[in-house]
Amino acid sequence: MTKTLLVTGASSGLGVSVAVQAALAGFETYATMRNLDKRDALDPAAKAAGVTLNILPLDVEDSASVDAAVAQIIADHGHIDVLVANAGVGFARATEQATEDDIKWVMDVNFMGLVRCTKAVLPHMREAGTGRVIAVSSVGGLVGQPFNEIYCASKFAVEGYIEGLASYAGPAFGLHFTAVEPGGISSEFAASAMKQIEQSGGLRDDAYLPLIQKYLGTRQEPTDGIYQTPDEVAAVVMRCATQDNPPVRMRTSDWSEKFSRLKTIGDPDGKKLQAEVVETMLGGLD
Repeated sequence: MTKTLLVTGASSGLGVSVAVQAALAGFETYATMRNLDKRDALDPAAKAAGVTLNILPLDVEDSASVDAAVAQIIADHGHIDVLVANAGVGFARATEQATEDDIKWVMDVNFMGLVRCTKAVLPHMREAGTGRVIAVSSVGGLVGQPFNEIYCASKFAVEGYIEGLASYAGPAFGLHFTAVEPGGISSEFAASAMKQIEQSGGLRDDAYLPLIQKYLGTRQEPTDGIYQTPDEVAAVVMRCATQDNPPVRMRTSDWSEKFSRLKTIGDPDGKKLQAEVVETMLGGLD
């Protein structure tokens, strides 16, 4: 039976690479995005790879949109084997500069978007007794970083959500939950951070200006391995999607391993903690 894979945020970057690599790996792949007019990157990539993708609208901020996409896949194939929750936004502003609407938006896309998608697929995976949810997190879900406290908070929430599900829905129902933690992806961070800053009023001449200028200056494609291509990160996602016993968390590069080592050195893949939580809070599961 051909396995199905649903990836969100497939209009650009990592989402495009995951969709193409999943199709090449033999998955019946559903590439989803909020706006179907934004296929300028996806369509040429699929054509170049010689693969066929199923493309559906899915807005992670809209439960009805999420539910409709999942219902369509179930109607087509009867099962969803892998959810790659990739849709997300960056945000680089000091807390004093962030509006409440800014903060709600980041949390809604990055965290609630994952929850909505997981909530929609989970009943089908649970009933089938198989399935996996792969959340594209970040080293920012492990390590707080300058001017990224709102973004990091959203990714810390992703990490806690995945860990929590892995502590009971994983072992009890034969499911797997993984947070994939890249460092930077190509030059997208600096460009998207600057775009977002400009759209919300630009750099402000205040006490934070020297610090944020210094911060942004360190993010311009350094040569120390921080950035990976979307294809490189997608290859890690696909390894997680196909291995028999995937980890609870996995970094995508030597840089991301080094950067987060003080948080992960005792339990790099999260499996020890998963086992301890299951034993402590559920008395183990037979």
